[in-house]
Amino acid sequence: MKVDIVTIFPEMCLGPLNESIMKRAQEAGKVSIAAHDLRDWTTDKHRKVDDIPYGGGQGMVMKPEPFFAAVRDLKRDSPNARVILMTPQGKRFDQATARGLSHEEHLIILCGHYEGVDHRVVEALVDLELSIGDYVLTNGAIAATVVVDAVVRLLPGVLGDERSPEEESFADPETTGYPPLLEGPHYTRPPEFEGMTVPEVLLSGHHGNISDWRHEQAIERTRANRPDLLDS
Repeated sequence: MKVDIVTIFPEMCLGPLNESIMKRAQEAGKVSIAAHDLRDWTTDKHRKVDDIPYGGGQGMVMKPEPFFAAVRDLKRDSPNARVILMTPQGKRFDQATARGLSHEEHLIILCGHYEGVDHRVVEALVDLELSIGDYVLTNGAIAATVVVDAVVRLLPGVLGDERSPEEESFADPETTGYPPLLEGPHYTRPPEFEGMTVPEVLLSGHHGNISDWRHEQAIERTRANRPDLLDS
């Protein structure tokens, strides 16, 4: 997979995406991730990417010209690349969307800032508008980093022997046969700490009982924290 992020804050993306599993995925050739400065596609001496909004209002709106130039350049060798815009007005990002995007060969992620982007960018360039939640961030680069992390870790071989994505929260119900539950609690050594003990079933060595216990705990945690998932 190839991922290109277009933002006025490329360094904000590269830090987190060059650590841990994301770093190893790139070193192993599973994914190529690049963060580009939108200003590289401006044509004026001030490298201007925003202007005042038509119709008045507070803030500034990001200009269309740099986005059009950036997408055309980045799609030159892959015309079928999927173009995503990170925006509070987008579809809420979830694990199912991450799974779908993990099958794409090339993602181009555009990051908004200020009051948003000129809507002609959405009309002509964007295949999918995404939001990572019902809140507003200072810019889309932070949200883009979250999306890339969630998608890349689903690529075959990225997690290695560490764990399977199907054992995690929001696992695909078509694979597990269960609703998209949250993970239950985990424990490690020592078996007793400050009067708190590890549940005996986890020490029993009985894999069937352990599996049943974990599923029951997943249901309880989901019912307490995300009851909406049980109703889906």
